[in-house]
Amino acid sequence: MKYTARMPETNVNVTPTSPLREFFVLLSGVIAIIVGIYLLLGLALNIIVPRIPMTFERKMAGPFINSMASVDRSSEKAQTVQKLLDVIQGRYAKLPYTFTVYLQESPRVNAVALPGGNIVVFSGLLEKVESENELAFILAHEMGHYVNRDHLKGLGRVLVFIMISAVLLGPDSSVGNLLAQSLNITEMAFSRNQETLADEFALNALHSTYGHVGGSADFFIKLSKEVNAGLGGHYFSTHPENLKRIAHLKNYSRIHGFAEKLLRNIPAIINKKRPA
Repeated sequence: MKYTARMPETNVNVTPTSPLREFFVLLSGVIAIIVGIYLLLGLALNIIVPRIPMTFERKMAGPFINSMASVDRSSEKAQTVQKLLDVIQGRYAKLPYTFTVYLQESPRVNAVALPGGNIVVFSGLLEKVESENELAFILAHEMGHYVNRDHLKGLGRVLVFIMISAVLLGPDSSVGNLLAQSLNITEMAFSRNQETLADEFALNALHSTYGHVGGSADFFIKLSKEVNAGLGGHYFSTHPENLKRIAHLKNYSRIHGFAEKLLRNIPAIINKKRPA
């Protein structure tokens, strides 16, 4: 009898499922686990951060300030901004911080809240403000982040992500990059909520300082004419989309009976550019 070889009907060494599909299932599982760990650690941070002593936070401030190039706190412009912030602190905020304003020459239209009550304002922002009230709202907004210590929570989440990524995935992992994008969307939603609460704090501070909230939306109105995230675009931004932000400011002011009155002129030194 002649032997004829036949292929086995089944092969336990070969999966009937596509290897590509198995890869994506595995990848999704890894990402889900890591995101879960990250969110749990984030919740832990929300409990720990309010308990961080103020003395320890002040010690944290040094490396951040030293890492920023050409910060200025002694010029006439910096002192003018500092005086305005001190007025807001005295009339409304009264937070447990000694706030210090630093100016940095940069085209960035932004200001940031750093540990220890240190606020950095970029020259690109000062070149855009057109009234003292508008600048006061921006400063009060940054002060509002200190109410819930948003600046420390943000720093903590960054450190948690770096730790998870480095330990589990390695510093140059392509999976780590994909994970970063997944976590980024989650964090941006959290940040938008922080921004909204800081806006509401700033409205109350502006009303206590001037007796009205005129100028509160001016900065965002200008930005909306230059850059607009469009429909749905604000979901991929750490700040609320400008038109939605303006609408919320108007609605919040109406509910609380905040009026808008004449604005104070911006001190000339604020808009003055540094000689090249």
